[in-house]
Amino acid sequence: MADDLRSRFTASLKESMIAKDAARTSTLRMITAKLKDVDIAARPSGVEKVPEDQIVAMLRGMAKSRAESATMYRQGNRPELAEKEEAEIAVIESFLPQQMDEAAMAAAVDAAVAESGATGVKEMGKVMAVLRAKHGAVLDMAKAGPLVKARLGG
Repeated sequence: MADDLRSRFTASLKESMIAKDAARTSTLRMITAKLKDVDIAARPSGVEKVPEDQIVAMLRGMAKSRAESATMYRQGNRPELAEKEEAEIAVIESFLPQQMDEAAMAAAVDAAVAESGATGVKEMGKVMAVLRAKHGAVLDMAKAGPLVKARLGG
């Protein structure tokens, strides 16, 4: 299990510390601290360490919040802060699985609609649940939503 995300974080942190890459080291420490917080938050439900899919969701959330910050920094004429956020996004995204392309996403949406038996927009939740279960790690749900809605005639 040497290829799981936790061990990749640890190995990358060691490498960046040896290479004296301060920016990457800082971002990796931030990721491991956030992961520790997520693990602690899950303990009351009897989970010692959260599974990979929750780690991927955590990383996506971190990347999304940094992208929003970078946009605001650019609007506020603070390019140096935006670049710092974008550098952090690059480190975070290096651990995320490769995202589905548009054609694969459309095919996955069609398959999920067929599997769920959804016939209208009111059943969009069923389709999204199927997509999340089958493709959660490699599918951007924010991009899939509008496709599902269009496919169901919304």
